[in-house]
Amino acid sequence: MPDYWLHTQALCETASVGAGTRVWAFSHILSGAEIGRDCNISDGVFIESDVVLGDRVTVKNGVQLWNGLRVGDDVLIGANATFAVDPTSLTESSGVALRPTIVENGAMLGASCTIMSGVRIGQHAVVNPGAVVIGDVPPNAIVTGNPARITGYVGTFQLGLDTPTGELEGPAQESTVGRARVHRLPLVHDMRGDLSVGEFDRDIPFKVARYFVVFNVPSSDVRGEHAHRVCSQFLVCVTGSCAVLVDDGTNRAEIALHEPNVGLFLPPMVWGTQYKFSADAVLLVFASHLYDPDDYIRNFDEFLSEVGSTSSPRAHDERT
Repeated sequence: MPDYWLHTQALCETASVGAGTRVWAFSHILSGAEIGRDCNISDGVFIESDVVLGDRVTVKNGVQLWNGLRVGDDVLIGANATFAVDPTSLTESSGVALRPTIVENGAMLGASCTIMSGVRIGQHAVVNPGAVVIGDVPPNAIVTGNPARITGYVGTFQLGLDTPTGELEGPAQESTVGRARVHRLPLVHDMRGDLSVGEFDRDIPFKVARYFVVFNVPSSDVRGEHAHRVCSQFLVCVTGSCAVLVDDGTNRAEIALHEPNVGLFLPPMVWGTQYKFSADAVLLVFASHLYDPDDYIRNFDEFLSEVGSTSSPRAHDERT
């Protein structure tokens, strides 16, 4: 007898179903599919043969899972979520997408969302109900709309210059994320115009080796999404506004840069992402080192490994 529960009106043709899994009425699982332990397959779910589900996956009613889908542990797939197959990406011999669709550990896919084939949904990401995902979703990102755009990150707190600083003195304000901190730079008002100034090695806490400017960014686009091993950065949005996500592998914060006299010190081994750019945003970045591609960590899992994080999933809002 199998060590999982199968409703009398469900059909399961695969031998690979983990202990404790429950398969409800009118679901059909084809031979070859791999289903993990303690999963919950709700009414009216169809699963093709080249599908792999991890442990503790919940698939709500009315979902079809097509060949090439790989789902990690602790994933929630909301009712009537659609995994849309792009016919142009299929191989002629097997009908399987050239690039698998991957949903990483802890992700939440809201009801009636649409996921195009070949995309990757990062760990603990949230796809809000009805969103249409046509590109990869970074770890911990919250996406909304058609096409889906990043509107926030799971488990962040907002850091503004009014946040209590405890025993800190002076213009710098710690973020509790690594050694990242917000600086209030001098601002001089004058009838001829305003002036803000920063002094190297004083307001900017490192010797500057280079600078770069980010501008003309469509408001829906995301910049950064990496950490540096040795390079420090100092960010000032001199015109317009943007938001910066900082993550040290344990804590995560979103910092608004919306004044030309507000700067963010971003030290090494802190993951940084810039988004929510206003149409007129101009982001000025000072860097402590010359450009070195080997200094970049662009994969979030690699970053967590290098910082030695055992970070657990942050609490999710209920979005299904």
